[in-house]
Amino acid sequence: MARDTTQLDREQVGMSRKGSLSDMVMEFFEEMEAEKQGRKEGAEGDYEENEGSIANLAEDEIFWTSQHNDLQEALAKDSSTEKKIRADTEEAIRKLRGDDSICSCSGRVAEHCRKCLLSYVAEQLNRRGYNSALCKSKWTRSLDIPSGEHSYVDVVVDSKSGKRNTIRVVIELNFRGEFEMARPSQQYKTLVDSLPEIFVGKSEKLRTTVRIMCAAAKKCMRDNNMHMGPWRKQKYMQSKWLSTPERITSGPFVRSIPVIVETERQHRKQIASMLTFDLHCSAVRVV
Repeated sequence: MARDTTQLDREQVGMSRKGSLSDMVMEFFEEMEAEKQGRKEGAEGDYEENEGSIANLAEDEIFWTSQHNDLQEALAKDSSTEKKIRADTEEAIRKLRGDDSICSCSGRVAEHCRKCLLSYVAEQLNRRGYNSALCKSKWTRSLDIPSGEHSYVDVVVDSKSGKRNTIRVVIELNFRGEFEMARPSQQYKTLVDSLPEIFVGKSEKLRTTVRIMCAAAKKCMRDNNMHMGPWRKQKYMQSKWLSTPERITSGPFVRSIPVIVETERQHRKQIASMLTFDLHCSAVRVV
């Protein structure tokens, strides 16, 4: 009886060991399966993330390509009137630089004084028969943009069609600089570099160009995690040229350097005469 009990105990211990081993084997396989599943899910997550990045890059490429094409199309719309005004504007600037003129308001070189440069261009265009003027636009503060003011030149020409009586052509001498920023992306910089330094165009072309550039600036700053200042918004930029301006048709603001040089020469001659006056005098006998 004792032997039967001992044998039974041994059999129970063996069964217990077999059960533990089976559990261990099953647990091992379950851990391996869980690890494989985890690696698979991680790989799928990485794939989805990479796929998302590729999709974003594709969307960015589509956006910048579209902006570039739209900008080139807008700038290419040049009428014969715009081409003629642009050529005469560039000729006026070359003439100013060739004359080495200085402005009458500050005594600086005229081409470095924006006010006098604009006034000179307007004056030269008037001499060529255009209805040109120095324009000053001002706008009040609103909820989304601050107040501001801007100066530029415009030309008003008669319309050849019967739809409108006159056509307004805007002339901005520093158009490219109006859209430059400190840390642009390469795509945005490419757009800015394609802008003309001197913009000459009708209001419709200007409005389209400003819309394209402001959308590009917004995209550039958002991608670079930068805050877009209100002075870069489309409404603010359009207010510079498309709000109702004050047109000033006053006289010339510049004068030629030779006149100033001659005045300086006369001044130096007078000083020299005063300094050397006693050298040419006859000796005076002191009594």
